[in-house]
Amino acid sequence: MPNFRDLLRQVKEQITETTPEEVRARLERGERLQLLDVREDEEVAGGIVPGARHLPRAHFESRVEDVLPDKDTEVVVYCASGVRSAFAARTLQELGYSKVASMNGGFTRWRELGFPFRAPRTLDAAQRERYSRHLILPDVGEEGQVKLLDSRVLVVGAGGLGSPALLYLAAAGVGTIGVVDADVVEDNNLQRQVIHDTERVGMAKAASAAERIQGLNPDVKVVTYETRLEPGNAEELMRDYDVIVDGTDNFDARYTINDTAVALRKPVVHGSIFRFEGMVSTFVPFEGPCYRCLYPEAPPEELAPT
Repeated sequence: MPNFRDLLRQVKEQITETTPEEVRARLERGERLQLLDVREDEEVAGGIVPGARHLPRAHFESRVEDVLPDKDTEVVVYCASGVRSAFAARTLQELGYSKVASMNGGFTRWRELGFPFRAPRTLDAAQRERYSRHLILPDVGEEGQVKLLDSRVLVVGAGGLGSPALLYLAAAGVGTIGVVDADVVEDNNLQRQVIHDTERVGMAKAASAAERIQGLNPDVKVVTYETRLEPGNAEELMRDYDVIVDGTDNFDARYTINDTAVALRKPVVHGSIFRFEGMVSTFVPFEGPCYRCLYPEAPPEELAPT
């Protein structure tokens, strides 16, 4: 009966092996290689090769086709020493990947040679529990969740449009959320502006939203701006954010947001509503039309819906 050494030898006879030196040289020449790290989460916390994707062996067969959808991509698999990566490489071959190699010596040898690596940001136990439904989605995973936590979104308007957007951004784990609103919470807001409640009537909407967000998700940093977004302050307010959410209720603010976003090359998620009709769109400067491209000028004031 074969033992583990026999099995490993058989596997290595069926795959291609490479070395950290060869991989490093090829990367320096600009060759296109996709590195795949199959170590466990606690191992990866100590460092990962720059550009590598991470997929632990525990979820390998069920998720690898989501992580590496192109089976013609040249893949170099590595683990700590080259054992687990050998079995992973054979699995990839069996799944139809055409160019696969296992890096003998693994990450241990890579680090010993002084080759570059980075310490990835990882989620703590509480975050893994909170975002567990995101982590099982191939399109998000831990890498995507970390990006969400590192992202910055500015929401202009904490009213009927901004309220649900703010709640879902916070629940999803967007790390920094800015809230721009100069108004205060009123009783007649509460049938649609769901981020506020009766106890906060009379409070500034930005402060009310921040209180609700911090109660929903302590991971989120909320920055409040109790002011109106206008041409004189728009660039300062928008400059440090990755995405702008336009939840405003007047044309002056919408055009100011659009024009400033184009100048700063910031994507804008725009929403508007009239009675039972609504519109939502994302405008990415210089990759598609902007709001002003669709509506060059605001309608006359007497024709604007109220």
